[in-house]
Amino acid sequence: MTMPVTKHAVVIAGAGPTGLMLAGELALADIDVAIIERRANQELVGWRAGGLHARTIEIFDQRGIAGRFLSQGHIAQVASFASVRLDISDFPTRHNYGLGLRQKHIERILADWVGEFNVPIHYGMEVTGFAQDASGVDVHLSNGTTLRADYLVGCDGGRSLIRKAARIDFPGWDATVSNLIAEVDMTEEPELGIRHDALGMHSLGRFEYEIRDGKVIHPETGPIGVMLTERQVNTSSEPSFSDLREALIAVYGTDYGAHTPRWISRFTDAARQAASYRKGRVLLAGDAAHVHPPDGGQGLNIGVQDAVNLGWKLAQVIKGISPESLLDTYHAERHPIAARVLRNILVSVALRRPDERTQILRETMAECLAMDEPRRRYAAMMSGLDIHYDLGEGQPLLGRRMPDLDLTTARGRMRLFDLLHGGQPALLNLGEPESFDIAPWADQVQSIDAQYAGPWELPAIGAVDAPTAVLIRPDGYVAWVGEETQLGLPEALTTWFGPPTVV
Repeated sequence: MTMPVTKHAVVIAGAGPTGLMLAGELALADIDVAIIERRANQELVGWRAGGLHARTIEIFDQRGIAGRFLSQGHIAQVASFASVRLDISDFPTRHNYGLGLRQKHIERILADWVGEFNVPIHYGMEVTGFAQDASGVDVHLSNGTTLRADYLVGCDGGRSLIRKAARIDFPGWDATVSNLIAEVDMTEEPELGIRHDALGMHSLGRFEYEIRDGKVIHPETGPIGVMLTERQVNTSSEPSFSDLREALIAVYGTDYGAHTPRWISRFTDAARQAASYRKGRVLLAGDAAHVHPPDGGQGLNIGVQDAVNLGWKLAQVIKGISPESLLDTYHAERHPIAARVLRNILVSVALRRPDERTQILRETMAECLAMDEPRRRYAAMMSGLDIHYDLGEGQPLLGRRMPDLDLTTARGRMRLFDLLHGGQPALLNLGEPESFDIAPWADQVQSIDAQYAGPWELPAIGAVDAPTAVLIRPDGYVAWVGEETQLGLPEALTTWFGPPTVV
């Protein structure tokens, strides 16, 4: 008997932050999407990412859900480069800070948001393979069933089966150092804090914490979070408890009576990036497209930003609003962003080397980053606030994030990010009311007449000239800037939101 094949517009492999964010973006656009997740549920074992950068918080704010994260995390200055903390409190954004919040909480909040759209998440199941043709993709699952999708997106991590099955190359740099991370009980009180020695950096600390009156409070008892640099490079992904005990003794001279490990994992400084983020109807996002060490806390953040860049484009193609070529802009825009992240992290890893000469170089770098201009440049880069998509020559706003302005409209006072809560693009007219006619795109693009009298500032760039009008994509980036003219507006609308309809 032939089993019926369930059909979805998009199937996402992986319910991590990237997969969840992409599912939410697609559901917001009324796209039928389903997620396949190999874990039995959304519970996450292990340390993983520890927070959000400013641009990611802005993205959540664009969707009206930033408060869900802010209420459960710890606001702090988290941007850093080569272990040098970079203050962004003077940056022109409502969120001139980062947020300390463990990945398990980030995933839980995102899963709750996605659940509000009734997106099915099939837990305890894996994608085992797929076959694509001109009209879609047959996605084969571990329970023996098959799903049919218009598109398949691999958000299934650094060892992505989707990437491997699509035969997408994954070039980069092999590991030169490996680290163990774990959560264990100890019968003896350990030396808490960070230690540097000839092997590298190590740390011991209470794993769990809670926020009280805006402060991070760690318990006086309970399991210990361990991070150790290993004496020799090991790329096995399944370290043993014996490996952990031996590494503790090598660094501290004792294992502090370590016992009852909750989990043990290993990461290295390997850095790789997919040669292409798309192959036909198969796309990659997040760790499936790029892997690197955790320096600077970049991975989760750029994965979420991958999802927001891809979601609206995929939705428009599925709906027939835009040609399939719009998906090529996903790779064109996001691949350079991750390439820069890999470059920065390789620098950071090199500066972590424990020899005396590298220590001098670290001190020199710290001196440079203490200067205002380098601090602004690198802080904007690490926080994601300086992202610039190459959309051609023009006003500095073009291709950059749109600031969250306080606007005066016919509907009253409102924030610009309020316009983006539904994931719909907007033409913001700050000149003469009703001076822009975009009727052929009225079904796709909202047109807002508004007034704004404040400054126009961009992080690391400073003040820019006030535009007459701005075309804003659903991901919050500026697609066109008008300066007392409509020159190029129809072309920009067609490029990003499809050809004009007959009115």
